Amino acid sequence: MPRLFAGLEIPKDITTLLSLQKGGLYGARWVDESNYHITLRFMGDVDYGLANEIVFQMSQIQYPEFDLSLRGFGSFGSKKPHSVFAAVQNSQELYLLHQEIERRMRKLGLRSDKHDYTPHVTLARLKKTAEPIDVANYLAMRGNFQSGNFRVPRFVLFSSRDSVGGGPYVIEETFDLL
Repeated sequence: MPRLFAGLEIPKDITTLLSLQKGGLYGARWVDESNYHITLRFMGDVDYGLANEIVFQMSQIQYPEFDLSLRGFGSFGSKKPHSVFAAVQNSQELYLLHQEIERRMRKLGLRSDKHDYTPHVTLARLKKTAEPIDVANYLAMRGNFQSGNFRVPRFVLFSSRDSVGGGPYVIEETFDLL
C-alpha cells in the first residue's frame, strides 16, 4: 500500500540556501535537502486501485505555471513546537492549485486535512527536548530569510515509506503545468 502526497519540488539553488540554515537548535532532526518540498495534499496510505484513480484525477488538472518564493521561518506546535519550517510567500495560484487537488481528492472519498492549509518547507522535526525559547531564538535569528522567486513548472505525486520524520520521498508521477 503506497503512502502518497502531492507536492511541489524545490529548485536546487533554493534547497542549498535552506540547507545553510541547519544547526543551532538542540533537539532538531534536520530534513535532508533532497527531501525538501511543498506539500499540496496528503493522501495517506491508499490501495493500488485508489492510487490509480488519484493519478488519473491529477492528470486531468490543467493549470498554468506560476512563481513562488519563500519568506520567513516558523514553527508548528504553539506550546510545544514539533517542527520548524520555511514559509511560502502568499500565492493565489498556489492556493487555487491546492483547492483543485483537494476538490478532486474529496470526490474520490478522501477526507480533508483537519488543519488549514499552510504551505511550507519543513526544515526540522523537533524532539520533545526542544525548548520553546530555543525555537523562538532560532526563528528570531532567521526572521529576515527570503528566497528569490522560482518557477513552478509541474506538480508531483510522491510516495514515502512509513518512517520517523518522513523521507526518503520517491517521485511516482509528474504533472506538467501549462
